[in-house]
Amino acid sequence: MLRDFYHFLRTLTPTEQVAALFFIVFGLLVVISVGAFLMTFRTEGRAKDPKWHEELADFRRLLGTSWVMVVIFWIGWAAGHVVATLLFAAIAFFALREFITLSPTRRGDHRSLVLAFFVVLPVQFWLAATRHFDLFTVFIPVYVFLAIPLVSALGGDTQRFLERNAKLQWGIVVCVYGMSHVPALLLLDFPQRNYVGKGAFLVFFVVFVVQTCMVVQHLLARRSQRPPSIPTVSRSFHWTSWLLGMAVGSMAGGALTFITPFAPGQAVAMAFIACAAGSLGHLVMKALKRDRGVPAWGHRASVTGANGLLDRVDALCFAAPVFFHSVRWYFGV
Repeated sequence: MLRDFYHFLRTLTPTEQVAALFFIVFGLLVVISVGAFLMTFRTEGRAKDPKWHEELADFRRLLGTSWVMVVIFWIGWAAGHVVATLLFAAIAFFALREFITLSPTRRGDHRSLVLAFFVVLPVQFWLAATRHFDLFTVFIPVYVFLAIPLVSALGGDTQRFLERNAKLQWGIVVCVYGMSHVPALLLLDFPQRNYVGKGAFLVFFVVFVVQTCMVVQHLLARRSQRPPSIPTVSRSFHWTSWLLGMAVGSMAGGALTFITPFAPGQAVAMAFIACAAGSLGHLVMKALKRDRGVPAWGHRASVTGANGLLDRVDALCFAAPVFFHSVRWYFGV
């Protein structure tokens, strides 16, 4: 039966295949969400254990993040490339706003901030939407890297000059450069492998394997009796649980090879790259939060207006560019 279903999916057009994929994903999320909801009615066994309730709350937060990500990608795919690019540009805008809100600035930074929000961000996403991938890949790392400190220097404020510009450049690279690679993935075609108009599958592939790696890592770390490996950065990070999460995420990528242009071994390798970039990028963002002395980006006490958005997309901001450039380099597209 599975073979017949697989052959049926092969007969569909790329648009119908992507629609079927979203239908299956939404169905799985509904089933898992109903199961998580029913577990709250348990009155026996571990239901009286506060730790069990804490784990269930963590799982529901992860599930909520998955719902948000899938709905965003569905809207982006259903509304077309232009709306998808605008949608992810808006996400990058609010994520950068959260980042800057927790990085104190001075009056001399105002010109650089205007440049970042109203010039760099729109240009970067315009380059992605118009498939100018050669300039798209170097615009921020090369030209913006030089332009930001130049504009700051013209402001005439040299106090903590290097620190202020480094923070702004970090925010641009993570929030704008990283997020801009998601709509770029939607436009990535592999004509030599007859893989055209299926970029949504690549986005799903990256999100699914990274989320799988993160969830497995998180659940194993919660049950581990060992002390955290890097307690000054994360109280839940263990190298063993990270390696197991990487292994499960990579195998999940191998299982999804049929929706990618990759051979099974290539799918495992690409999933490994995405998982490593996403999970370790998430660890880096935790270090930045520790440095700022906050438990989450966009805390309720802040004024960003987009509570915790960067927490939801930080792993994707690291995984998407590394995956995009690895695929382009290896397959020459």
